[in-house]
Amino acid sequence: MWPRILTLCLVVVTTPVWADFSSSLTTGIDFSRGKYGGTTSTDILYIPVTAKFQSDDLFFKLTLPYISVTGAGGGVVRGMGPFKITTGTKVTTQSGLGDVIASAGYTVVDTYSFILDLVGNIKFGTADASRSLGTGENDYSAQLDGFYITGNTTLFATTGYKIIGAPAGVVVNNIAYGTLGFSQQTKDSSSVGVALDAAQSSSTLNSGTRELSVFISNKVDKNTKIKVSFLKGFSDASPDYGASLMFTGTY
Repeated sequence: MWPRILTLCLVVVTTPVWADFSSSLTTGIDFSRGKYGGTTSTDILYIPVTAKFQSDDLFFKLTLPYISVTGAGGGVVRGMGPFKITTGTKVTTQSGLGDVIASAGYTVVDTYSFILDLVGNIKFGTADASRSLGTGENDYSAQLDGFYITGNTTLFATTGYKIIGAPAGVVVNNIAYGTLGFSQQTKDSSSVGVALDAAQSSSTLNSGTRELSVFISNKVDKNTKIKVSFLKGFSDASPDYGASLMFTGTY
């Protein structure tokens, strides 16, 4: 599967720039806290910078993140939960470059009310595994993103499959994942929404992620958008709660 994802990324990068071209830059702060089935909390601060380039039906995204993890013993990875057994009890803070993520996609259906995107993702294992900032391995995933628009309401859903890179001595599972949600436009410049994210168990140490998010989005002007979201986790693989503030500029 992952060679096909790489091929899709290559097609996007090498495709000529057409007249209908746009780009955006998103950054902000994402904070989460959870016990992940343990007795002490792990705090994760995540600051991504995401560049998106779109030309007609093709788009490409690249995320460069900074990550800081405060906890006892390590073994918790953002978006994955516990992935290895640890015995440490001393609370420490480790920080640095997170996992770089590249995504490429193509809009296969685009009608007045329905949009369907085919997306490939590569998570490069650039986060330092020795400091529990990541697994140190690459992950590969492919997904379908669907959007149905009716009046001021947008229904959206994602279904995908991820191949997870296994660190030495650690057993992990490839997983299916998905999202269901909706957003409601409240004014010309603002909207609110809810999303439910779920994924299969990636390790015998967790039961899979289950997360509910509530978000508010507002356009400051025609080129700038602010999005605030709040998260509640419902499994040992998810944080107990989280919040994020993101800014997007379109160029």
